[in-house]
Amino acid sequence: MNILVLGSGGREHAITWKIASSPRVEKLYVAPGNAGTRDIAENVAIKADDFDAVADFVRKAKIDMLVVGPEDPLVKGIVDYFEAKPEFANLMLVGPDKLSAQLEGSKEFAKMFMQKYGIPTAKYLSVTAENLSEGEKFLESVNPPYVLKADGLAAGKGVLILDNLDEAKCELKNMLGGKFGSAGNKVVLEQYLDGIECSVFALTDGKSYVLLPEAKDYKRIGEGNTGLNTGGMGSVSPVPFYDKDFAKKVEERIVKPTIDGIRSEGMNYRGFVFFGLMNVKGDPYVIEYNVRMGDPETESVMLRIKADLVELLEAAARRELAGKSIEFDQRAAATVMMVSGGYPEAYEKGKTICGLEKVRDSICFHAGTAVADGNVVTSGGRVIAVSSYGNTIFDALNVSYSSIKNISFDKCYYRTDLGFDLK
Repeated sequence: MNILVLGSGGREHAITWKIASSPRVEKLYVAPGNAGTRDIAENVAIKADDFDAVADFVRKAKIDMLVVGPEDPLVKGIVDYFEAKPEFANLMLVGPDKLSAQLEGSKEFAKMFMQKYGIPTAKYLSVTAENLSEGEKFLESVNPPYVLKADGLAAGKGVLILDNLDEAKCELKNMLGGKFGSAGNKVVLEQYLDGIECSVFALTDGKSYVLLPEAKDYKRIGEGNTGLNTGGMGSVSPVPFYDKDFAKKVEERIVKPTIDGIRSEGMNYRGFVFFGLMNVKGDPYVIEYNVRMGDPETESVMLRIKADLVELLEAAARRELAGKSIEFDQRAAATVMMVSGGYPEAYEKGKTICGLEKVRDSICFHAGTAVADGNVVTSGGRVIAVSSYGNTIFDALNVSYSSIKNISFDKCYYRTDLGFDLK
């Protein structure tokens, strides 16, 4: 079949890499793609949220399956767009519709959903400019640190975790005043959950689901999980504390009720569900939902899927996932993200990347790259996701760190301590 993957990051490169291994694929395209995806698929110069241009290409290239990687086109309603056009009735769509995408597009929507279906999460309050004083009282009522989340999409950077009450109140006003643009017109305040995070992924057809390998990512820019939040500095899979007992709690308390809720709400949901979890003294709580795969977790998770991903995606798109299963690679996988100097704040683009051809033992998923004058150059904050196998996550990390020594670009940075909290 002919498949089009939408997106340009490391997540999309990893998904494309896995799809490319399927014998069911005839032609594989990525829009817009990056300097890495061009080696395994055909890049198409179309933005993922330009629905008309995507539709023209789907028509022209006789696309059978459309896999939507990033959240933005999902929240904007790309699935609804295609389903409203009879000519695309046979197009297999992997991704939820606009209503379902509010599980990620609105923190408040997600919290109300969890509350309705009894899914464990932190207590919260939604705040706008109209009830600012109520928000300040909520902050006064909980112990630090204080968690402030922009209600809408903020490119993974709309969450603040602060220790000082006065600073939290000030930042609440800043967020409502436009710090994160319209995404912060409403702010969700949460009670802080003290524990260790992990990410769980399911593929669903809206009724049934299969679980993918779990992962843990590292969001802070600095060693020891310090400094500013980023889109993710690396990931590992499996997660050592994710044992059979904890996994059972996650499935029974969180995954099943979520999929049941999706079905009960009549959501048109065919695609990935990301569960951002906190392990609090052995009990799982939901921090957030995403309606797509995580990044950089995908770069580790895809390495551990042995099944034919295209077969599973087709089953999800056709609502025929019941009875399907996924075989996992028993090896561990780890991803180390190389980023631009200055990220997640101001950084320069267009830096030539050298040494990628020297990497032999890792897979380099491109996160923010382009081609200029025949050279691969940086085009984003997160640049290369160096991903590797190993007998343990620490073995896999060591392979990635060894491979990174071959790669260079001006002012590149990466964390050297991933997995420090799992030893």
